[in-house]
Amino acid sequence: MTRTIRARPLDGAAFAPFGEVLETAGPPDRMVNAGRAGRWHDRADLDFGPGGRAGISIFRAESCSLPYRFDLLERHPDGSQAFLPLSSAPFLVIVAPDEGGRPGAPLAFCTAPGQGVNLRRGVWHGVLTPLAPPGLFAVVDRIGPGANLEEHRLAETLTVSA
Repeated sequence: MTRTIRARPLDGAAFAPFGEVLETAGPPDRMVNAGRAGRWHDRADLDFGPGGRAGISIFRAESCSLPYRFDLLERHPDGSQAFLPLSSAPFLVIVAPDEGGRPGAPLAFCTAPGQGVNLRRGVWHGVLTPLAPPGLFAVVDRIGPGANLEEHRLAETLTVSA
């Protein structure tokens, strides 16, 4: 029997222990470009660790649907990782607290159109999981020396439901 996790809507308060929700909620911090664009300023605590620098990559991930089964979590000990969808399709964000160097009980969030996330350095998370094509994302993360990836296979397969 697999354990089921119910995905909840992504919101800043519930996601705060793991990072920041990147969205245009509320009025912009300031208007720019001769008043033609709103700027929501400095919305993520980007962290690239010693010897690292910011890099922007493009990911194309295979889409999936709910219920979604998984048994792998990963983390990046040397830097944060931001996922910015290049479409309005939702994606699933699975995170887990750290419990002595291993992932604790996972939580699942489903994004709304226009939301992205920034995962803090060392946060356990699932793989990139778009819920509809095209699965295109700009990813801002650490570029630098060292092994910045730890993977952990769970003892049981978990299922995320809507």
